[in-house]
Amino acid sequence: MTAAPEALTDARLDAADAADAGLPGLGAVAALRAFRSRDLSPVELLDAVLDRISRLDDGDQGVGAIVQVLDDAHDAARSAERRYAAGSDLGPLGSGSGALLGLPIATKEKHGLAGRPLSQGLMALRNEVATDDHPVVERIRAAGGIVHARTASPEFSCATVTHSRLWGVTRNPWNRELSPGGSSGGAGAALAAGYAPLATASDIAGSTRIPAAFCGVVGYKAPYGRIPGLPPLSADWYRGDGPMARSVADTALLANVLSGIHPADHGTVPGSAPIPVEFPDAAAWAKGKRIALAVRLGDYPVDPDVERAVRETAAALAAAGATVEEVELPWTSAGIRDVTMAHFGSILGPAMSRLTAGMTELTDYTERFIADAAAAAERMELVEMLAGEARMQADLAAAMRGFDVLLTPVNAVAGLQADGSYLDGIDAVGADGERVHLEHYWQGHMTVPFNVCNRCPVLSVPAGVAGNGLPVGVQIVGHPYAEESVFRAGAAVEALRPWPLLAPA
Repeated sequence: MTAAPEALTDARLDAADAADAGLPGLGAVAALRAFRSRDLSPVELLDAVLDRISRLDDGDQGVGAIVQVLDDAHDAARSAERRYAAGSDLGPLGSGSGALLGLPIATKEKHGLAGRPLSQGLMALRNEVATDDHPVVERIRAAGGIVHARTASPEFSCATVTHSRLWGVTRNPWNRELSPGGSSGGAGAALAAGYAPLATASDIAGSTRIPAAFCGVVGYKAPYGRIPGLPPLSADWYRGDGPMARSVADTALLANVLSGIHPADHGTVPGSAPIPVEFPDAAAWAKGKRIALAVRLGDYPVDPDVERAVRETAAALAAAGATVEEVELPWTSAGIRDVTMAHFGSILGPAMSRLTAGMTELTDYTERFIADAAAAAERMELVEMLAGEARMQADLAAAMRGFDVLLTPVNAVAGLQADGSYLDGIDAVGADGERVHLEHYWQGHMTVPFNVCNRCPVLSVPAGVAGNGLPVGVQIVGHPYAEESVFRAGAAVEALRPWPLLAPA
């Protein structure tokens, strides 16, 4: 039933890439079309990605992205195969109960599956079992998606690297010495390695966008409330669960399935319309658009490789007809750190402290995060923190006035060591090329301001490659709830500066 791999892989693959990528490099939208035409079976695609996992994920230098392979995935794939064979009326592509029919999807372990382990990377919780499906898992299954694998994260998703005592070290498929980032590092690494066409992630300070950037894939932080989470922490306005994929269209496909009001999450809000999953003549979007460029977001010390990639992306949009102007924001990475750590000290930190009370096997970064968050909350009262957030929101609105979207780097640094904890801060490169030591590793990432400004949609797309072999990501920031704008811009970048679908095996 399988057509030749080069007939199914995304058109952006050249012939050499296609031979290696084959079915594991196939995109979600392309797979759905192949299922409908009967050129491909869901069972065949599942077998291909499971084989990729078995060959690449384990061992000392394996990727280490997958913490569980689901034993019932083949039953679900065969059921989907029968539904396609019956010629069922599935409706428009990407909609209804067949929106994801037959697609293998890797979910972050924190997105619980009823009856399956739910440890969040904590050794002491390794025998805990979820009683219900997380809302994003519920929606994936209702749309016919197959959860075939679950991905690693740091303990409690509280670090920008992905390693834990329970699961070991997750490595970046592009450079095994380096990290895929965190906290959705397992998701980003799984996509880059060809373990799934779609994955779920979560983002409270960049946990979707950071690994998307380091792994050369697409990650979406939706406006707060568009995608449901689990109470009570879903009430934290920095939070958001969401999709990752290897293309803009595939990311939109999963975002549409996950979005919308859910009875379990009182904070969910409706959207105006589904995000497009097709972008014909995508580069034409740029003509006449006004794009703001903020390379440093104030004073972030940005690695030269990162700056080069982001500026080249902006130049490509300008060459396609956009007006690109640099804007200044009156922010400092230290000031952002103080406000956001005080926020964590009021909500996430106490929640982690309660959950981990009495545990003796915590990883060092978990203990440090709880302590740092508590200390920050002591220094800054809640009302002062809220005032600081309001200033940042007003600053961003002023900087984006008159522009369609804002471009800025995802990460200020070009990479992190796979097993690093960065308890003593992080070294970066300043504007003058000199080394700068940042007190807290969160200052090496330029994502959390948009969790503060969390009604803004943000799409992370690849922008180039750094000298260490890791991809570089650019954030595309939209006005509040203007979701389609960031996907249109992302599709334009994808058309103008196409990226590899998989890391070299």
